Amino acid sequence: MKKIITTHKSADFDAFSSAVAASLIYEDSELVFPNTMNPNVRAFYSIHKDIFDGIKPSEIDVNEVEKLIVVDTGSWRRIEPEFKKLSNKENLKIHIWDHHQPGDIYGDFEKREYVGATVSLFMEEFKKRNLKITPIQATLFLLGLYEDTGNLTFSSTRAKDAAAAEYLLSNGADLSVLSNFLRTVYGEKQKEVLFEMLQEESTDLIEKSGHKIGIHIKDIEGHVGNLSVVINMYREIMNVDAAFGIFTDRERDRTFIIGRSSLEDINVGEIMRSLGGGGHPGAGSAMLRGINVDEIKERLLYFIDGNTSSSVKISDLMSYPVTTVDQTVPMKEVRDILVEKGCTGLPVVNDKKLVGVISRRDFRKVKKSKQMDAPVKAFMSDKPIFIEPDKTPMEAAKIMVRFDIGRLPVVKNGEIIGIVSRSDTMRYFYDLLPD
Repeated sequence: MKKIITTHKSADFDAFSSAVAASLIYEDSELVFPNTMNPNVRAFYSIHKDIFDGIKPSEIDVNEVEKLIVVDTGSWRRIEPEFKKLSNKENLKIHIWDHHQPGDIYGDFEKREYVGATVSLFMEEFKKRNLKITPIQATLFLLGLYEDTGNLTFSSTRAKDAAAAEYLLSNGADLSVLSNFLRTVYGEKQKEVLFEMLQEESTDLIEKSGHKIGIHIKDIEGHVGNLSVVINMYREIMNVDAAFGIFTDRERDRTFIIGRSSLEDINVGEIMRSLGGGGHPGAGSAMLRGINVDEIKERLLYFIDGNTSSSVKISDLMSYPVTTVDQTVPMKEVRDILVEKGCTGLPVVNDKKLVGVISRRDFRKVKKSKQMDAPVKAFMSDKPIFIEPDKTPMEAAKIMVRFDIGRLPVVKNGEIIGIVSRSDTMRYFYDLLPD
């Protein structure tokens, strides 16, 4: 029985290292590397080919394949076309190891978890099996882990990724090698494209849910690799939360859409999956043929709008109804309400409109006992800090930190509709929202 291991086209280090890791578990399988690898992986492979040896897709007779092990993808269109014939083969056994959402490859066995890197799943299995690995193997696996997690800094990173890093470092992974092969590939072609993008006036800057998003349409000629590097630099220079490049190669009738985001609220991977591509919350891409760029842009905007509007808003976190006091209520009654409710402050309203906030600290302004009979509007803060219901938990947290306050009235059309506290936002950030 012929068993083969493969991964997606244009393999990155996570794909390449996961394929090698799979070969240590499926020892009687052939390791088949894709025809295309990204430049950093290609450079690494050219030096280490004697150690991490594999064969080309063209060397495989797919009619003989009885078992397919696919890593770092679950989509037929993302692996080499030679293997597409296997999609209709009867009695084919398929094993999938992946950290993306499911695609159109269905496995008899699937190891799928939404961790930062697929190779982390293999390291967990290695530890269970007590497999021995060499320092060179550990270095390769750490390359895959660090590339896909941004050295454990991307928002998609999970505890299992950190555990995998500890395991690999304890097995001799060489960090100095990582610094050599994880260098950003930024050459003259990339520099030229970036410079032209900055000079051209074809960037649309839009705002969605309080976030700035840049979309740029550009024609390219010939092969320009690592456009993802260009988009990442473009996002930083333009100072936007997310950037999307629509790059059209008219000669080959194809368009690449590449996105980068610094926020989980703008999930690039989800957006790209809607366009037929894939990726992670912070990065993703898609490739389309025969579609007008204006139509692509329209579809991209549609999916961006749907993606951001589905993120958690203050209206999802706030508490209601809210205890308020009318501006005419005497201070002594306000004191009693604060004591009864056990809170440190109350919103003050006039005909349901928010006009101020009274806090326990404001009682320091009361110098005489008869002032306790005065209306609350005489002592309240008449410039209340509030937030709108469609804002994000991150925006609420920033306001609380800036003004050193523990709760924010939620206001819509001038009327208070809820209140959000510091503990509400913390429950969100630590993933403690109720189901």
